[in-house]
Amino acid sequence: MKRAMAVMIPKVDLLFGGSPMPVIGLGTATFPPPPPDTFRAVVLDAIALGYRHFDTASIYDTERPLGDAIAEALRRGLIQSRSELFITSKVWCTETYTDRVLPSLQKSLRNLGLEYLDLYLVHWPVSLKPTEMFFPIETEGMMPFDYRAVWEAMEECHKLGLAKSIGVSNFSCKKLEQILSFANIPPSVNQVEMHPLWQQKKLMEFCKEKGIVITAYSALGGYGHVWGNNDVIGCEVLKEIASARGKTVAQVCLRWLYQQGGTFIVKTFKIERMKENLGIFDWELTEEELKKIRELPQKRGNRAEDFISPNGPFKSVEELWDGEI
Repeated sequence: MKRAMAVMIPKVDLLFGGSPMPVIGLGTATFPPPPPDTFRAVVLDAIALGYRHFDTASIYDTERPLGDAIAEALRRGLIQSRSELFITSKVWCTETYTDRVLPSLQKSLRNLGLEYLDLYLVHWPVSLKPTEMFFPIETEGMMPFDYRAVWEAMEECHKLGLAKSIGVSNFSCKKLEQILSFANIPPSVNQVEMHPLWQQKKLMEFCKEKGIVITAYSALGGYGHVWGNNDVIGCEVLKEIASARGKTVAQVCLRWLYQQGGTFIVKTFKIERMKENLGIFDWELTEEELKKIRELPQKRGNRAEDFISPNGPFKSVEELWDGEI
């Protein structure tokens, strides 16, 4: 593929400067991870199509192959410089301690072969026992999450120039308020589950008011994850809208997110799906279609029950999400 075929993806500005973030990014969370050669080919195809935002995390085990793909894209001339890309990674729950955040970021940078991240996120408002990262999650030894200490460590990552922007993931309004009550550098992004069947209206309004960009993961309902299902793709209302517009349900979902002011991470390793996901910027959902989507029944998919423990800081799903379930 020639570089001229690349789609120009809109970008949004983030708090405290940093690199503008493309509204659509390619996710890399898949278990087990694909073979490195397969993964590298997927990333190169995505870059050739116009993807510039790539989302990874220390727990995904995809940082190193993503870095290899970036280096290969530079060698091939698919991009002229690293600055054309927007790379997001996340600090895992075993590292959310004041003295472990920066070393975790430095390790991610070594894995990626990069000098800085465009965005570094706190993966969950959870602190697991500081040990090796593995699944299933071990709740024994969980500690209360120290919001101030962790966020000050994140701010240090920004001040050192190792993370152009910093943010959070899976934070409720209440947990965001805690960060905002003392932050010198507020979170620029909150990455959360969001799709037509879990619209996060309260959280979206709160984040817009505070200038925090919402990035949606599992924009199609998380199908393929342990907790995911096919409810979004199988939703009759969405299928009717897609059929009437000559679009796919996936395109309707992504266009809906875009019109809500959200950004989003899509996860597919199929080139035709990657192309399809980019075909959302030259049309709009009508007010009638938006109304039908607003009226859909709501249900959180990722309840994160793995973090719930009778002996831990979160003894119920309601406590973890502060009732936003």
